[in-house]
Amino acid sequence: MRKDSIIIADDHPLLLKGLSDFLSEKNYNLIGQGNDGREAYNLIAKLSPDIAILDIQMPYLSGIEIAKKCQSNHLKTKIVLITFHKERELYHQAQELNIFGYILKDFALEEIENCIKTVSDGKRFFSPKIMELLSLKPKQNDELDHLTPSEKKILKLIANDKTNKEIASLLFISHRTVEKHRSNIINKLNLEQKTNSLLIWAKEHQNQLH
Repeated sequence: MRKDSIIIADDHPLLLKGLSDFLSEKNYNLIGQGNDGREAYNLIAKLSPDIAILDIQMPYLSGIEIAKKCQSNHLKTKIVLITFHKERELYHQAQELNIFGYILKDFALEEIENCIKTVSDGKRFFSPKIMELLSLKPKQNDELDHLTPSEKKILKLIANDKTNKEIASLLFISHRTVEKHRSNIINKLNLEQKTNSLLIWAKEHQNQLH
C-alpha cells in the first residue's frame, strides 16, 4: 500500500531533527526537510508531497503564508501546521485557509500519527488540545434549539467533514435539499455567508451535536 509522501520544515534544528527521527522511526515516507519558510515552499513546489508538516512561525515565509501561496498556485499538498501559539486568530486563519491539520508543539509527537492518518484519509485534524486551550469548547447556549432534527443531523455530518454530495447520499435526499438546509442553518445561527463559516461553527460546537 502506497504511503503518502511527507516534507517537514522548522527553523529550530533540534525540533526538526526530533520530528524527522520520529517519522523515520515510524517508517513514514519522508522525502524532504527545510529550515525556513522559503525552503519549505520550494520543496512543496518541486516535490509535490502529499502532506507538508510546517512550523507556523518561520523566517521568510510563515506556515500561514505558505498555505496561501499553495492555494493561489493550486498546489494540492495538504498543509499541517505545528505551533507553540495558542491565539484564537491564528486558529481561525488556519480554518479559513482550509489547512488540513493544526497541532500544538507541546503535544506534536503525541498527536502526529493520528493527524497524518486523518489527513491521509482526506479529513481535517485540529488538535483537541488546541480546542481546550483556546476555550473553544462550546458555551451553553440555545442556538441549537432553533434547528430542526434534520438540520442538526446535517450539522453533525458537516462537523465530520462530509461534503454536500456525501450528506445527500447518507440521508437519501437531493443535493439541492442539502444546500437549502445549509442555507437555513446559516441564517438561524446568524453566520456570515462565507465558504467555511458553517464548518468552523460545527467544529467548535461538535460536542453539542448529539
